[in-house]
Amino acid sequence: MVKDLFERIQNNKGPLGKWASQAEGYFVFPKLEGDLGPRMKFQGKEVLNWSLNDYLGLANHPEVRKADADAALEYGAAAPMGARMMSGHTKYHEQLESELAAFVMKESAYLLNFGYQGMVSIIDALVTRNDVIVYDVDGHACIIDGVRLHSGKRFTYKHNDIESMEKNLQRATKIASETGGGILFITEGVFGMRGQQGKLKEIVAMKQKYNFRLLVDDAHGFGTLGETGAGAGEEQGVQDEIDVYFSTFAKSMANIGAFVAADQDVIDYLKYNLRSQMFAKALPMIQTIGSLKRLELLRNHPELKDKLWENVNALQNGLKSKGFNIGDTNTCVTPVYLEGSVPEAMVMVNDLRENYGIFLSIVIYPVIPKGIILLRVIPTASHTLSDIDETLTAFEAIREKLVNGTYKEIASRTKVDLDA
Repeated sequence: MVKDLFERIQNNKGPLGKWASQAEGYFVFPKLEGDLGPRMKFQGKEVLNWSLNDYLGLANHPEVRKADADAALEYGAAAPMGARMMSGHTKYHEQLESELAAFVMKESAYLLNFGYQGMVSIIDALVTRNDVIVYDVDGHACIIDGVRLHSGKRFTYKHNDIESMEKNLQRATKIASETGGGILFITEGVFGMRGQQGKLKEIVAMKQKYNFRLLVDDAHGFGTLGETGAGAGEEQGVQDEIDVYFSTFAKSMANIGAFVAADQDVIDYLKYNLRSQMFAKALPMIQTIGSLKRLELLRNHPELKDKLWENVNALQNGLKSKGFNIGDTNTCVTPVYLEGSVPEAMVMVNDLRENYGIFLSIVIYPVIPKGIILLRVIPTASHTLSDIDETLTAFEAIREKLVNGTYKEIASRTKVDLDA
């Protein structure tokens, strides 16, 4: 008997979907209102917001707002119409690509409508069934989904583990020598949950022993790391050895879109083989021209990055001095690890928002192991030292309630499964 396709969907909402009735609208899909920045409104109350990836504070910058508005007034939201290969190509797309390539020190670059779909499509275009992929087990979902399209062999290595990397490169080398294919090695410049940089310097060193090409997703490193802001590769002194460099505009650039940069021949190939771009409408003029202004500010105003890191260091040093576990982050991403169940986490976040006016992202099982609560704090150049002091005080208070069982007791009186 053929089952109704939707039977599984109706009976199993998934590991996150099962919480929808209790979480939606508050813990997930919350509605933040007001101008983007550290102070916004949530359910009618002002909150101190640590959940925006607007690292350099460009989202509400007056020059950015004007550039976006001027582009919208001149071109509207529709232009250009069509895919770039057919009718959606403009001089502004070319200009942005040229400036991005120069900024990240690559020969050429190509614009992408979205980071997620772009990375999926890049992986798909770069490999054939004879090739082997080696990638970090903690890679972003866009990397995982891109690898899923691969019909050849793929191996994961333990997160940032050099010994595991080499072991899997040995396996990949054996297979690729038999199939006549090559090896694509994928890592992130910055891992967005833990805040660790990928070990790019060590990975590049292994190129002397193994023949592979390196693809780096530097979404959180672009604009925040390196002397000029060119990312994790610049920070570690190996930008030249990154074969394919990818980043999104959704972090430091505070916009929609992304780009990939590499040698000219690689970009020429991707332009004619990236299915997510070949069959999609071109990046709108508002985003394209707006990104030119953002990149200009990023290049010419290093004080934005300086202020970001002043806040990062104040926040992370303050957390460590008060005994909080922030792991081994060496980037702006600031994880705060606490011990507790999913229900306790929900009560704690409610307390943070309603009684302390702090809004941030919470990460729980199944994204991370059971029994761990990760508070993901994203400092920006727009935050103040006063914001940081206020947050540290609130964190001390909620930690005490978590440790003394207050949150567990409250959770036990709600309709939440404590075994989750």
